[in-house]
Amino acid sequence: MKKSEVSQLFNISRNTIDLWLKRQAETGDYQALPNQPPGNNNKIADWEKFRDFAKIHGDKTQVEMAKLWSGEISDRTISRALQKIGFTRKKRPMAIVKEMKRNDRHS
Repeated sequence: MKKSEVSQLFNISRNTIDLWLKRQAETGDYQALPNQPPGNNNKIADWEKFRDFAKIHGDKTQVEMAKLWSGEISDRTISRALQKIGFTRKKRPMAIVKEMKRNDRHS
């Protein structure tokens, strides 16, 4: 059958057929490639080194920390890494619940 007839029969575009034939010619198989979700490059490989770095430079902003880190790294990567190791600048780990003031008129 011609490509145009097959595309009409299966209701797919000719470009799809061309891509399948190209994939079969290159790899020997026309099956779809396995889905690989995008991931981070894991620019921080030594987590102990990063924990020590965070203890030393924890008072700086993430942008400043990114500039001080050895190698090319973004402030967003620093943010994700700090979150991964559980580092926080909060003095208290839990929020304090304030009591409501009693209104003596309604009691």
